[in-house]
Amino acid sequence: MARKRLAALSLAAVVSITLAACSSGGNTPSGTGTTNAGTPVTGGTLNILGAGDVDYMDPNISYYSVGYMNLRMWSRQLFTYPADPGKDNTTPVADLATDIPTTSNGGISADGKTYTIKIRPGAKWNTTPARAVTAEDMVRGVKRTANPIQPFGGIPDYASLLVGYQAFLDGFAKAPKTIAGIKDYIDKTPLPGVVAKDASTVEFHLVHPATFFVGMLTLTAFSPAPVESLNYLPISTELGNHYPSDGPYKVDKWVPTKSISYSRNPAWDPASDPVRKAYVDKILVNETVTQDSAQQQLQTGTPTADLEFDLAPPPSQLPALIAKKDPGLNLGLTASSNPYVVYNTASPNNNKALANVKVRQAISYAINRDHILQVIGGPKINPPLTHVLPDNILGSKQNDPYPYNVDKAKQLLQEAGFPHLTLKFLYRNASEGSSKTFQTVQQDLSKAGITVTGVPSPNADFYVKYLQVPTVAQRGVWDLSLAGWGADWYGNAALSFFNPLFSGEPSFPPIGSNFGLYNNPKTNTMIQQAARATSDEQTADLWAKADAQVMADAPFYPLTNPKNANYHAPQVQNAVYVPALQGFDPTNVWLDKDKQGG
Repeated sequence: MARKRLAALSLAAVVSITLAACSSGGNTPSGTGTTNAGTPVTGGTLNILGAGDVDYMDPNISYYSVGYMNLRMWSRQLFTYPADPGKDNTTPVADLATDIPTTSNGGISADGKTYTIKIRPGAKWNTTPARAVTAEDMVRGVKRTANPIQPFGGIPDYASLLVGYQAFLDGFAKAPKTIAGIKDYIDKTPLPGVVAKDASTVEFHLVHPATFFVGMLTLTAFSPAPVESLNYLPISTELGNHYPSDGPYKVDKWVPTKSISYSRNPAWDPASDPVRKAYVDKILVNETVTQDSAQQQLQTGTPTADLEFDLAPPPSQLPALIAKKDPGLNLGLTASSNPYVVYNTASPNNNKALANVKVRQAISYAINRDHILQVIGGPKINPPLTHVLPDNILGSKQNDPYPYNVDKAKQLLQEAGFPHLTLKFLYRNASEGSSKTFQTVQQDLSKAGITVTGVPSPNADFYVKYLQVPTVAQRGVWDLSLAGWGADWYGNAALSFFNPLFSGEPSFPPIGSNFGLYNNPKTNTMIQQAARATSDEQTADLWAKADAQVMADAPFYPLTNPKNANYHAPQVQNAVYVPALQGFDPTNVWLDKDKQGG
């Protein structure tokens, strides 16, 4: 989605450590995954077990797969992805919008630079009294993505696409970081690229045509924001516990890193929502469960364990689950690079060795991809990826510039003047897959004369306290880290890899997700050229060239475009995998009558 990305970025658990992804249209022979038995049953409490928290309980800022699952329950977008059994669920459908805009229905202008979208009647906030979701709410939501406290991590996707957004962003950075200062800037500063034409009509004005724009609008960043959202600081716990809902559920209580409870939103009208059926009455998330414990509870069918939250089956258990074709297991294909090893190019450690491209290339030769794939579930679940773009993204071209070669690694280190290095590896110690990957890299790099020490992190801290804070990288707290990335949308989506991850300073966190602070003007120019391509053939060619350039610079080491493993308890029916959520859609499942939780 990412998520995603949901974009974006769940290193939580697992095998595949996934974010946003592209399903294969269902399930593999390893399990039925999607169940749709009998007539839907309403009522009960859906219990979801997790080991980590959302990144932010804030629709316009969240950029993390488990954050997207959370938002699915209480936040709506103009367009989203459906949960249709047996389908790949990667084609956007209208959610708050009345329909998908086209030139023929007047939704897209002849020059391709103006999108006019009508908001579906009946969508309401659970305010007192309930109030309609408006076009002005859409404008406010997009403005909030630029707030100076924590801007949305996928801003590089559209900063240069929406008319006036970059100037709006730059101005917002100078505004007071207070409730009053943020509200004043949003209320008084126009954003020419997003305009409310009337109460139910919003217009988006683009700098240049973008055939992928509807896909981009599925990002939760483009959620409407009610005026009440300005009464609290962005991403604050107070906001998360008071943000009005326009979805089928509302947040009753969020205790960060502990729990989230949801109940039905009385203002939600099923007739206004073509995507979410909301069969269960309540949803409870327990964020304090270990990966092994969650899997055990889900498999035994206890009524208080139904789905996963920021978790997946432990990699060591997957072969057995696959072998017996466990009906609770689903392996969905993805459009992701997940996990990958990111190199901190700004690290002061080792006399700034990682700023040297030969050193980064040497590390890439010294990592044994096959060893890592084996410990995170094997190549059947984790087919190798040797360059930037997964093969199901337009512009992907086979390229394997760093086959495992310890001698080559030693040679490059000698040439660079760094025959021996000591590197700090950031990883999530609550994740079996993350921990085993760290240990494997540690063992492999030692053969090239590189010592690797661990920097363990709790799941909840990994992004918000380490990777999303550039000063942490600049201080050398870490040299290497695991991360993960998936398409923010699908098909013609290379932009959603290159802009947030590799486009220089505009993609540095907290605005982007270029965690290693990589910057090459040549790459930046190539990204800008590819983003303006006017045909699929030109698009594919330019992105392939940008891919080769990034790989030559070696700012990261890709590992796999994985299949995403998810598991549900036997009492859960209609468990449909939605790639953008990296899991089963909680708003469309129902529970067997005799196991409806509590």
